[in-house]
Amino acid sequence: MHHQHREYSQHELSRIIEMAWEDRTPFEAIESLYGLKQDGVIRIMRSELKPSSFRLWRKRTHGRASKHVKLRSPSIDRGYCPTQYKQR
Repeated sequence: MHHQHREYSQHELSRIIEMAWEDRTPFEAIESLYGLKQDGVIRIMRSELKPSSFRLWRKRTHGRASKHVKLRSPSIDRGYCPTQYKQR
């Protein structure tokens, strides 16, 4: 199933944006939950954020090891704190 062109609810968009801003949440975690690859996350961030916020986010995430599972230390075996995604 191809998720790149799927419509996301406002809640899902909010969560994708939140995860994208989190330093320790890798793009692979977003892909796992929402089927959205890094280029799709970038498209969402570009369309949903103000241009200055988008540039700040790109500068912050570009090349950041914690945003890419393959660049992470092998000692980090999860993308987020176990208590981070509590149900409301």
